[in-house]
Amino acid sequence: MPSPSTLGLFSVAALVLLVTPGPAVLYIVTRSVGQGRRAGLVSVLGIHTGSVVHVVAAALGVSAVLARSAHAFRAVKLAGAAYLIYLGLQRLTARRHERPRERGGRRPDLRRVYAQGVVVNVLNPKTALFFLAFLPQFVDPARSAAGLQMIVLGLWFIALGICSDSAYAFAASAVSRRLRPGGRSGRRGDQLCGAAYIGLGVSAAFAGDPARRTAA
Repeated sequence: MPSPSTLGLFSVAALVLLVTPGPAVLYIVTRSVGQGRRAGLVSVLGIHTGSVVHVVAAALGVSAVLARSAHAFRAVKLAGAAYLIYLGLQRLTARRHERPRERGGRRPDLRRVYAQGVVVNVLNPKTALFFLAFLPQFVDPARSAAGLQMIVLGLWFIALGICSDSAYAFAASAVSRRLRPGGRSGRRGDQLCGAAYIGLGVSAAFAGDPARRTAA
């Protein structure tokens, strides 16, 4: 098990990284703005279910394989980028009657919100590389098995992430009261969120591969 001092340093470093916006935060914020606080909190659970997958992969060494294989990294990266672009296009082309929070409309499908959150984070290779590069810095092989320590640190990271991302969800859902779907501001909010997804997807698609950076 990590020592209390190591866990404290890890917590500070993790919080600095967690509050920096990325694909996961964007997904949570857009869900919260477009579909309300409940959808935002469900998206938080989906995102960090995906984080569990990355923690286990890092502990088993799968992330190391991803980091060493340029083809594997590129395939996962392009799949994740394509999914973000798909979500953006879906948001841009959504018809007025399909918006879940419109008066008299349907409630958001929370299972779908959760599942999309899982996919967004699982298909983010940078998350896998983050766990591979970040967690080992706080592992002390002399204390216990490295894999067990990585799991403990990863689960603690997820707990911190749930807290910080939930704060984003609460804040974004409060802002959404001024961006209600069905009105002009709601449509502009849809367009902004859709464009953000697409922009992030395109940026992810053209991001450099770790093998290429290593070769350079």
